[in-house]
Amino acid sequence: MLKKVLVIDDSALIHQMYKMALMRYKCTIISAKNGQSGLDELARHPDIDLVLLDINMPVMGGLEFLQKVKELGKYSNIPIVIVSTEGKEEDTKKGMEMGAKGYVTKPIQTAALHAMIEKLIPSPG
Repeated sequence: MLKKVLVIDDSALIHQMYKMALMRYKCTIISAKNGQSGLDELARHPDIDLVLLDINMPVMGGLEFLQKVKELGKYSNIPIVIVSTEGKEEDTKKGMEMGAKGYVTKPIQTAALHAMIEKLIPSPG
């Protein structure tokens, strides 16, 4: 059951799109504008169920965030999904090698996002 989602993206518009796309799950969305604030939110909310991660952000990008999560080790049970712009397959491949559990492309297709979430976090029932 999806209760808390951490969205790490530097675009306010993308955060709004996630709020609409994730409404059906009635989950809490925690927002972070870069990888560093994402790490801070993980520390504050260790019960996060899913991380949706952009790659290109200021301060700390998505790949650096993945590296830090891997080094810390304590968040390895939280699935991380890369949300990357089409044409950035190299970044996505690198992110998957670093521990991400899946990816979806921008612009975000709600059906693809839901399918990924349901694959990673099966509903009880």
